[in-house]
Amino acid sequence: MASSSPHSHSKKPRGKMADWFRQALVKKPKERPASCKSHPSDSSQLASEDILPSSSLGPDVSATSSPTPVDPSSSGRWSKDYDVCVCHSDEDLAVAQELVSYLEGNTVSLRCFLQLRDATPGGAIVSELCQALSNSHCRVLLITPGFLRDPWCKYQMLQALTQAPGAEGCTIPLLSGLTRAAYPPELRFMYYVDGSGPDGGFCQVKEAVMRYLQTLS
Repeated sequence: MASSSPHSHSKKPRGKMADWFRQALVKKPKERPASCKSHPSDSSQLASEDILPSSSLGPDVSATSSPTPVDPSSSGRWSKDYDVCVCHSDEDLAVAQELVSYLEGNTVSLRCFLQLRDATPGGAIVSELCQALSNSHCRVLLITPGFLRDPWCKYQMLQALTQAPGAEGCTIPLLSGLTRAAYPPELRFMYYVDGSGPDGGFCQVKEAVMRYLQTLS
């Protein structure tokens, strides 16, 4: 019988050792705990957190957010639709249009109501006028010879006086083409703007309206 090699007994253990190393090399690492796993929805969840409103991110973040815009309706001037309602006779329409163009084109950009332009088509004349007067802070009465001859203009004047009888400065008479003696007695308790100047008194009317609007803020 042939004698066995002195190394023949070590072949089997070495084969087992090699198999163990191979298994160790190809063995999968242990899975992380569930709390550390990444899910396909993680990216979408982070994206949704990025677009959350600042109020949901806690007091520290909301404190640095932009301030809430002020509601324009809370301001005194913007509580009504118009700054000025211009009352005039039909024959003075051209002058009234010039006045409105001046007030609206000025840097202050006053909001004017001109009946022929701004009245609702099909609306009743009386109700449209009363609504315009109540929705305007100031009323400019363009008092001319045509104004005094027109019963409708006198009605406008009385309506303007009854809308705000105790509010000083909101009714502004603009006397044009008349002497002081012809000034309507219903308006004798208030000063008027003299329209005989180079600009027809338009600048004084604008300043009077602005002074009244400043009392509303």
